[in-house]
Formats: sequence, C-alpha cells, structure tokens
Amino acid sequence: MANRAPLTSRLRAVMFDLDGTLIDTMGGFADLAAEVMAKRLGLDLALARRRYMETSGIPFRQQLEVIAPGHAQNQASSDEFEERKRAVCDATSMDADTIAGLERMRALGLRIVVSSNGAQHFVDDFARRETFKFDLALGFDASKALAKGKPHVEHTCASLGLSVADIVFCGDSLKDGELADLCGIPFVGRTGTFTREDFLGRDSHGVAVDSILELAALLGARMAA
Repeated sequence: MANRAPLTSRLRAVMFDLDGTLIDTMGGFADLAAEVMAKRLGLDLALARRRYMETSGIPFRQQLEVIAPGHAQNQASSDEFEERKRAVCDATSMDADTIAGLERMRALGLRIVVSSNGAQHFVDDFARRETFKFDLALGFDASKALAKGKPHVEHTCASLGLSVADIVFCGDSLKDGELADLCGIPFVGRTGTFTREDFLGRDSHGVAVDSILELAALLGARMAA
C-alpha cells in the first residue's frame, strides 16, 4: 500500500473530483447505470445501483469489469451510459455553498483544479457553464495522455509551478483516496457517496468533510497553524 501523506499547513492548491464532490450527479448516474445494467446485463435493478455506488471512482467501463467480469455486453453498456450521462451533467450545477467554499479557498491564495474521470469535453462543458472559474479543469484525454491520478497531478504541477507537496485532493469515493495515496498527496473525503465512517474505515487517521464550505474552513485553519 502506498504511504498516506498527512494534511499539513503547506498548501498551495486543491484538486477536486467532479461528480459527487463538486456537483451532485451521483444519484442520477447511479439510476442511469442501474437501468443500463438491468437491461443489458440482466442484473436486479437495486443490486445494480448498489454495485455502481460501491465501485465508484473509476471509469464506468472499468466498473463493469468489476461488477460483471468479461460480460459480452460490457462495452455496449458503457457506450450507452456515456452517451446518456450528458443529460445528467447538463442538468446539474454547483450549489451556492460549494461556490462559496471555493471562493473562500481562492481568497486563501489556493489554486483550484478539477480532476475528473469524465471525458475532457464533458469537463470543459461543465467549466464553461459555471460562474466560478477554475485554474485548471482536467478530464480524460487519451490524445494528451491525461487521466485522473498521476497524469493529472503531474500536469497540474507543471502548469501551475507547484510541487506534489503543495497539493491536497478532495473526492467522494474510496478510490479517490487510493489514487491520492499513489500520488503521494493528502486526501480529504467528501461525504455523500460514502459516509464519514467509510472514509475512517479506510484510514483511521483520515479526514472527511460534509461540504466544500467545511473543507474551506478546515484548510484555512491548517494554513494558519
């Protein structure tokens, strides 16, 4: 297991997962994924929804291989999900408390970065719709070798003149925590998809928040210490 980096006062940037962290899309995605898996894989609807949530944090195509390894309909299921998820994304924006939290972090001098598994064009569309302007909005782009995890962290460091030690990652899934560990950056869990107890079960010394406003207060206190 990778070493877990502690949350310190040396902070210059926050990287955020998108779905379930900055915008409340996970419920809509779970309903859509369950419908697709029930239709194409023959799974019980409730089981399919639960397994989607349990395996969140990686691309849906990879989730399918965990849920139904080698199933002949996995690629078709992924294609349908990716095509239809656009409607969920387009209908969801950051709420006022999330924007207020991001603005407080920017006032602290922190750079704000989106790091998503979603296709880059989805992330670009999200960033264009929002009134808050991110320093970077990164998604999956095979042509540029960009993906959540080390590629995003390395790109952020190079683009913003940061080191790995300057960054903290906030996400709503246990998999986000694993990626942060692999990158050597501290992780803060955002409750919702998983509970505070789930995050503490992963790391008894871990940190979890219920909102982006709470995260802003936490980071402000750490930076002032």
